[in-house]
Amino acid sequence: MSDVLIGGGAMTAFNRRKDGSSWRDWCLEAFHSALDDAGLVSCDIDALVVASESDFFSLQLNPAALIADELGLQGIRLLRAEGGGATGHLAVQAGAALVASGQARRVAVLGFEASAAHLDGASVGALYSLSYDAWSEGALGIGSASIYALSALAFMQETGATAQDFARVAARNRQNARQNHLAHLPLDVSEAEVLASPLVSAPYRRLDCSPLSDGAACVILGSGADLPQRSGRARLAGMAVANDRVRLGDRAAPGRFVAKTVAMRAALAQAGCASDAIGLIELYDSFSGAQLQALDALGLTDNVLTAERDGCFAADGALPVNLSGGLLGQGAPVGATGVAQILAAAQQIEGRYHGCRPAQPPRFALVDTHGGIATLCALSILEGSV
Repeated sequence: MSDVLIGGGAMTAFNRRKDGSSWRDWCLEAFHSALDDAGLVSCDIDALVVASESDFFSLQLNPAALIADELGLQGIRLLRAEGGGATGHLAVQAGAALVASGQARRVAVLGFEASAAHLDGASVGALYSLSYDAWSEGALGIGSASIYALSALAFMQETGATAQDFARVAARNRQNARQNHLAHLPLDVSEAEVLASPLVSAPYRRLDCSPLSDGAACVILGSGADLPQRSGRARLAGMAVANDRVRLGDRAAPGRFVAKTVAMRAALAQAGCASDAIGLIELYDSFSGAQLQALDALGLTDNVLTAERDGCFAADGALPVNLSGGLLGQGAPVGATGVAQILAAAQQIEGRYHGCRPAQPPRFALVDTHGGIATLCALSILEGSV
């Protein structure tokens, strides 16, 4: 992975589209803006990796071929990635593998989802329940919120985490999103307002939950020799994926995101960096408590609750987390989510991120994404120029 760079990238606004546009329009917007950012044109792209979680949202089978046609790309390598909430991140890793193996020189990774405007919330919830075991949770109609809540309750019992801790995360991420003009929920919300919002599934309240969003994001990957000269581009230094049991009841520790611990060790080893070198994280916060569960599993602090309560993960803290607003604030069009996380981390390293930024750009940034209840966990470590 020594020479896979983020050549450029762009994303649309993440929101609930009510303007008559479709995912095809969003893909065109993100792709052409990403090309402009990279200093390339369409004919420079020799591979396209499309990230889309569900054909039920797009109503389009084989979306990679259709999108390539819409983008005016012919005679190139096509691939579609899917892995639940990790879909976009897995697509980036697949694109990086194409570059690293010499199978492609410049890869466009394009993620999208139409999960907000196309279907009503109840239908989307029913579809998401199939992300777990379709023969058990899916058949019974048990939704994501209930399963995440069960895992969060186990985490709270084991660690002493409280609803106040979760509310702090939800409020902070939404406040971070206020500096992100592309964010879905840039809310001026307090911890007290999170705790007073309607109960969804204990311990989670409405403002502890990420929204259903529409949108697209695109990054261009390539080696230094195959991209226009520009100093400071971030590179993909380490990548890893690990899985856990699908059903919570089959896990030895249902409140812990064990697969993230496994993937973190592998990503650090490939990147050749120590855990204390990580200076910023874009993390999969589908629910507020999931952020603390993930940070606990990543092992970047001695005690995640102490670090959270001491402000370690704030913008001015020692380890800023989700300055984009995360899923809670920026939004969550699933296929685009991981792509947007990679883009945000790369732009933070390069010192050109459009929203909330730390005092100094980090040398190393971590991107964390998962499908299911941390069932399929994807991690990538990005590094800036020395």
